[in-house]
Amino acid sequence: MTMRQAVCLLLCLCLAPGVLRPATTPDVLPAALRDKGEALLKEADEMKRLALVAALAGNLAGSLEFLLGVLDEDPSPRVRTALIERLGRLDREPVRQALWRRATTDPDAGVAILALERLQDQQAQAGQRTLEARMKAARESGNQGDYRRFAQAQERIANLARGARLPAFMLAPPPAFSVKPAGQPVRVLAFGDYGQGTEAQKLTAAAMLAYHRARPFDFAITLGDNFYPRGMDSPTDPRWKTWWDQLYDPLGIRFYVSFGNHDWGQPDSPAAEVIYATQSPSWRMPATRYTFTAGAVQFFATDTQAMSEAQLVWLREQLDQSQARWKVVYGHHPIYSHGVHGDTKSLVAELLPVLKGRADVHLAGHDHDMQHLKPEGGVHFFIAGSGGAGIRPIAAGPRSLFAKSSYGFAVLDGDNASLKISFVDANRTLLYEYTLRK
Repeated sequence: MTMRQAVCLLLCLCLAPGVLRPATTPDVLPAALRDKGEALLKEADEMKRLALVAALAGNLAGSLEFLLGVLDEDPSPRVRTALIERLGRLDREPVRQALWRRATTDPDAGVAILALERLQDQQAQAGQRTLEARMKAARESGNQGDYRRFAQAQERIANLARGARLPAFMLAPPPAFSVKPAGQPVRVLAFGDYGQGTEAQKLTAAAMLAYHRARPFDFAITLGDNFYPRGMDSPTDPRWKTWWDQLYDPLGIRFYVSFGNHDWGQPDSPAAEVIYATQSPSWRMPATRYTFTAGAVQFFATDTQAMSEAQLVWLREQLDQSQARWKVVYGHHPIYSHGVHGDTKSLVAELLPVLKGRADVHLAGHDHDMQHLKPEGGVHFFIAGSGGAGIRPIAAGPRSLFAKSSYGFAVLDGDNASLKISFVDANRTLLYEYTLRK
């Protein structure tokens, strides 16, 4: 049993046992669902039972009690697993009691562990709600000390809820550092959504190297989804060699990395990616968020998979303190997009107000395409998520200034007079460029 599962079990023990189990009878179902309920109880074929469970779960308001009874009695671990996946995040006391019973008595270890994890999720969500209420009260009362402490606690609990084994010190950003002196021009490579070891990734990386030999980059930034499908297993995962070292070390520059949702795909991956910076000549990730200056530009690496209140406070303060001519905030999820994923509503509500009037550029990936969208509040929105993972179709929308589905990367050229963002495809063809001036 892992530490996470042991903690879950301790949390579970606070749930009082002995509550009556739901009756597994179709009589508790609405009339329209009883035929399906009766069929589920009589069906011997596992796959057909799974299909009936899915059908009943489409109307949880009427079927919850019945399905919880099935969870207690169905002989198939696959069916019980499907039920926990469907019901396990519902914030209801009968659900918690059913999860407790599976965690403590289920004969299948996988089912018991999943029930423990769902119980932990529920506990963490309850904790987050409490913290958010306390944090809001502290903010409204002007108690900045308590507000910051609650914000930091919220971030830790959010990471536990996702199962990440990430020490608190890896969340703590270092002081701003410099990678190139002020007053010097800077050229930066930027790309995201790439780590699959595919031919497309290799060809795009080769194009970056060829471009670099003709017009050298000072350094690079990544926009997340560094490794599919679930991040890295450890700092010694063999994919580091073939999916990173062999492709990007030849450029001889440093890459300042940010997380994507796939990098959070399994518990050890975030820590593995931070730690790998200690043994790589190119990979750099001093924390899950950080900021640094290069010439006239200041870069702010963010973790958009966990845009916590603490991170928003940190970013607002760092932007306000910055003396840089240009401010570029980067991370994985776009604020606005006309790609497959569309706008990220939580970032529109939470991150955009922090950037307005403070940042010049927000640079993201997630959608596997290249986009430039109309500015808002002085912020230009760019997406460069076509670094090697499968590209997706993109059509221009109301905010589009440029939109194309093509493997490639972005290039940022900055000095005191201007900041130019270019899109280059895997054939090193210039597709688009836009220059900001002050």
